[in-house]
Amino acid sequence: MLFNALKLALAAIRRNLLRASLTVLGVVIGVAAVVTMVTLGNGATQAVSNQISSLGSNLLMVRTGQRMGPPGLGVAGFRAADVAAIVAAVPTIAAASPVDTTSATLVYGAQNWSTSVSGVSRPYFAARDWSLASGRLFTETEERAGRSVCVVGDTIRRELFAGRDPVGARLRVRQFSCEIIGLLKPRGQAAMGQDQDDTVILPLRTVQRRLTGRQDINSITLSVRDGASTAKAKAQVEAVLRERRKIGPGEEDNFSVMDTKQIAETLAGTTKVMTMLLGAVAAVSLLVGGIGIMNIMLVSVTERTKEIGVRLAIGALEQDVLLQFLVESVVLAAFGGLAGVLIATVASVILAQVIQVPFLFDPGINLLAFAVAVIIGVVFGYFPARRAARLDPIEALRRE
Repeated sequence: MLFNALKLALAAIRRNLLRASLTVLGVVIGVAAVVTMVTLGNGATQAVSNQISSLGSNLLMVRTGQRMGPPGLGVAGFRAADVAAIVAAVPTIAAASPVDTTSATLVYGAQNWSTSVSGVSRPYFAARDWSLASGRLFTETEERAGRSVCVVGDTIRRELFAGRDPVGARLRVRQFSCEIIGLLKPRGQAAMGQDQDDTVILPLRTVQRRLTGRQDINSITLSVRDGASTAKAKAQVEAVLRERRKIGPGEEDNFSVMDTKQIAETLAGTTKVMTMLLGAVAAVSLLVGGIGIMNIMLVSVTERTKEIGVRLAIGALEQDVLLQFLVESVVLAAFGGLAGVLIATVASVILAQVIQVPFLFDPGINLLAFAVAVIIGVVFGYFPARRAARLDPIEALRRE
C-alpha cells in the first residue's frame, strides 16, 4: 500500500513538475540556509580555536594594567626577579620568559619596515611553542652578554628580503645593526588580528640597553605543563604578583593574567551561540516552506476532487486517500531537503574559502536538517490529506 501511494505521489509530482519545484523552493532555501550557517559557524569556531592555540599551548600572558592589549600606561613594570619568583612558587610552570616590547623601524638595503621588536629570554620560544624555519636561536651566553643577534618572523622575510632566507644578513634596528641568526616558522594572525610573523626578537638585555634604556619589562610569557590546570596556575601567579607588588586585600590588581585556554573556550562558546541564533533565524524559512507545501496540497485536493471521489466510490478507504496525499507532501519536502543539503554543501565550500575559515562537514546537522524537512512535510501535509480523505464520494463525483 505504501509503495502504491509512493508511485501515485511521484506520478502527481511529474504531472505538475514546475509547480512542485516552486512549492519546495521554500524548503530548499530553509534547509540550505540552516546548514550553511551552522557549517560556517563551526568553521569560524575552529578558526578562533586555531588562532588562540597558535599563540602557544597552555599559555599564560601577564601584562601590566587591567585591559587586554598594550601594557598599561603609568603602571610599574615587572622585573626579572618577578619571573624567577613565579617559577619558584608555581611548580606547574614549564617555561617562563620576560618580554619587553617596543616599536622600531627596520632598514635593510633600500628597504625599510616598521614593526614590533621584543626582547626575551630563550624559554620564550618554548613557552610559545615556536620553532625555527632556518638558522638557530641565540645562546644563553649571547643573551647574558646582550649580543646584537636577532630572530625574525616570516613577514620580515617577505617585506625586506623579497622572500629570500635572511639568515646571515645584517639588519639595522633604529641606530644599531644586528645579525639575523634565525627565521621563525609562520604562525599567521592571532585571535585579535595581529600578525604574529611581523616581529623581530632579540635578547632581552640587548633591547634594554640599545632600545628602551630601562630595566623594567612590560609583560611575562608563561607556559603550563601538559595536564596541569591553567586556572590553578593562573591563581598562583596572581597571588605571587600581588605579594611582590604589595597589593593589599580588597585592592584591585594593577596587572592582568590572560589564560589563552579560557579565552579560546569563551570565544568558541560565543561563536557557537551566534551560530545557533543565525541557524534559528534561517529555520524560519523552513516554516514558510511548509506553509507553501500545505497551500499547494490544498489546491491539489481541490483540483483532484473528482479523482478522489472515484477512488472512494470504488472501495478505497479513507486511510488510503490520506496516505496518498500525505506521502505526496512528504516526497515534496524530502526532495526539497535533499536539494537544500546539496546546495548548502557547495555554498559552504565556496564561502569558507571566501571568508577564510575551515570547511567542516557535519553529518549531524545535514541529517537533522533533512529530517526536519521531512517532518515539516508530514505536519503541513496532514491537514490537506485529511481533508481529501473526508470528502463525501457523492459530492466529489458531482464536482466538475
